[in-house]
Amino acid sequence: MSKLSRRGLLAGAAASVASAGLSACAGGRERAAGAAAAVPEPLPLPMPTPAVGDPRVMYAAAFDEGHAIPAVPIEKIDPRFYRQIVPDPTGEAPGTVVVDTANHFLYLVVHSGAALRYGVGLGRQGFEWSGRGVIEWKQKWPRWFPPEEMIARQPELEKYRARQIPGTNEWEGGMEAGVSNPLGARALYIFQNGEDTLYRLHGSPEWASIGKSVSSGCVRLMHQDIIDLYDRVPERAPMVVTTGLSVT
Repeated sequence: MSKLSRRGLLAGAAASVASAGLSACAGGRERAAGAAAAVPEPLPLPMPTPAVGDPRVMYAAAFDEGHAIPAVPIEKIDPRFYRQIVPDPTGEAPGTVVVDTANHFLYLVVHSGAALRYGVGLGRQGFEWSGRGVIEWKQKWPRWFPPEEMIARQPELEKYRARQIPGTNEWEGGMEAGVSNPLGARALYIFQNGEDTLYRLHGSPEWASIGKSVSSGCVRLMHQDIIDLYDRVPERAPMVVTTGLSVT
């Protein structure tokens, strides 16, 4: 049984499961301590405008951190939800991540006038928080821990319960990391004024949910997109959740 630290537990604790499949986000058991108290100044990206290539290449099968990621059938997804450079509709400073819940887009502001846009899927928790925060920390291939109320509804999830090891600050249990894990290939954790918002950006194998609103979860991206975003955005990057940006 895998063991993990308190912080590792918090990485997977805030997740939920859709009735027809697994989806991840808030639902959370605890809030992490020690977060910063204020939103920092926007952080510049470490590179100029990124190159965006052929979607067949961007969404091809990949091997990452020991996990085989299947190709996305891009012909089944509206091309406007492919990763692409667009005129920046946010007005935010470079390095800021902006989620537009009305249009199912996530923007990473590259420089004044341009942004890298990703398509996202949104669960009900994806609409429950808005405002400004920071990406307090990030994790690759996190384990997933169902909250207690979910286990009560779905007893078959008992095997994934988080269990504290007596006399320690370590935990064991949870679902192994993998392409079918509800948190997917990466997870980014959003805090506001030093408190965990329980708002997450995370990967998902459910590519068909991109551009749609589903029964549960937060902000999900295709595995290939969440990996790309993770590599571009540092911890402590500013984050905005809004609705109804003007989209061209």
